[in-house]
Amino acid sequence: MQAQASDRDERAPGDRDRDHGSGPGDDQEPRRGRPRSAAAERAILDAVVELLEAGEPLAGLSIERIARTAGVGKATIYRRWTDKEELFVDVLRDIEPPEPDVSGTGGLGDLRVLLESMRRRGLAQRSSVLLHNVFAQMKSHPRLWSEYQGTVIAPRRLAMLAAVRRAVEAGELRGDTDVELMDDLFVGPMLVRTIHRPDAPLPEDLADRIIQLLVEGVGPRPPGDGPGGAAERR
Repeated sequence: MQAQASDRDERAPGDRDRDHGSGPGDDQEPRRGRPRSAAAERAILDAVVELLEAGEPLAGLSIERIARTAGVGKATIYRRWTDKEELFVDVLRDIEPPEPDVSGTGGLGDLRVLLESMRRRGLAQRSSVLLHNVFAQMKSHPRLWSEYQGTVIAPRRLAMLAAVRRAVEAGELRGDTDVELMDDLFVGPMLVRTIHRPDAPLPEDLADRIIQLLVEGVGPRPPGDGPGGAAERR
């Protein structure tokens, strides 16, 4: 990735004047006061994906190159994103599966929805060469990785924690256990399957199985309280 200063140097006053209105849907777009052009944003996001699919590494993408590919001016990009890191995070959001809708009132139900979303993102990264390559490159760019962690991963973690707390309040989970630890116990198995064990299966019922196993516990069943036990034989 080129030095941040080089991108900002591209925004000379003359560039801003010349770039104004040069992109799709950008004819009379002022810097403030009107909605952003959806067509221009779409063209910019698509341009980044096009360049990445063509084999261009993240480090080789400049705002000038992206603008030229999108058919917009550099100022059009800077009106929407303060820097490349912010733009690239939005590109990732665009090509990843969408964030799930949760009730915001359920406990284990919302937790299941969020875990299923993690499973689907894992499947997407396995099946998409583009996503796999972008994530691999992101980790060698600290600013980009930090931006992604702060604006994408952190809100997802907060949503999971909130669902666990609601489950505790609803009596679905024990109230005498550290909520953050419980959250880690639910999220951990899915992260292992999706990231650390890329060849591990990701069956459709994985979220349900994780929740069931943790809620029921992994200790030995009491005598007669399990498959083949006395209680079942009766």
